[in-house]
Amino acid sequence: MLWALCSAGCHSVCEDADAVPRGGPYVLVLGIAQDGGYPQSACRRACCEAAWRDPARRRLVSCLAIVDPTSGERWLIEATPDLKVQVRRLDEATGFAGSPGRTGLTGIFVTHAHIGHYTGLQMLGREVIGDDAVPVYAMARMRSFLSESGPWSLLVSERHIELRELRASEPVRLNDRLMITPLSVPHRDEFSETVGFRIEGPTRSVLFVPDIDKWERWDVRVEDEIARVDVAYLDGTFFAKGEIPGRDMSEIPHPFIEESMRRFELLPARVRARIRFIHLNHTNPAMDPAGDAAARVRRAGFGVARQGERVSLGE
Repeated sequence: MLWALCSAGCHSVCEDADAVPRGGPYVLVLGIAQDGGYPQSACRRACCEAAWRDPARRRLVSCLAIVDPTSGERWLIEATPDLKVQVRRLDEATGFAGSPGRTGLTGIFVTHAHIGHYTGLQMLGREVIGDDAVPVYAMARMRSFLSESGPWSLLVSERHIELRELRASEPVRLNDRLMITPLSVPHRDEFSETVGFRIEGPTRSVLFVPDIDKWERWDVRVEDEIARVDVAYLDGTFFAKGEIPGRDMSEIPHPFIEESMRRFELLPARVRARIRFIHLNHTNPAMDPAGDAAARVRRAGFGVARQGERVSLGE
């Protein structure tokens, strides 16, 4: 059962993206929005007004969970500002009862030090959950940022989190069925480096790259990474240039969905179908699954990530 069930924003989103074998590990999408969520704070424009009025239209900040029903293990990718809701929905989706004052998370993987990706860690501290040594996997600069900068350093010194090392392109074995590999990507790295992740299960795999400056700035061909997975959740922050009136969008570079669709349009249809855009800004018209922009994405053979969808990683 998908969180009893998606009352806060699913429409048809609650339908599973793929059949998930009983007992097989899977990825669960717990959020699809950019760092500020949807609707975004202080936004009174038309893009957010409908979501302020109708809770069913709201979306949480981009986050994936990796679930292994056989072992009962559960990992998050990203600790977002919506962490408390996302952990609750993960509990409901997996039937996890747990114990008071514990998230029951096996670990958390963090991509970088922008607010939508790590600030949910504060919920693990003594002011809130007071959790015990939750493993947090991060790259070198990200680990330094958390261990040396307050208030995050208190989470480390008080042992609410336990920092674990990630190295670019070096796989981490989660258990005998699951593996995850950090992939360095170019982004605005003011406080930390940035990574995406490749998640591999018994027979299927998923790519997660929610933030990158531009595909052509990556030192690998994104097409090669897409080709080696079954589903690719890719940066879809903005749909098109000029989407934010009065803002220089070069200050917040991302590949526009329009750019990505042009780049990927010659890929075989079966490969295009693997791509699902995620990390949508509140201004992104593709946020509306019934809107023209989302329809245009579908007609081109791509998809938009759906909050609540599951992707099987195989038996």
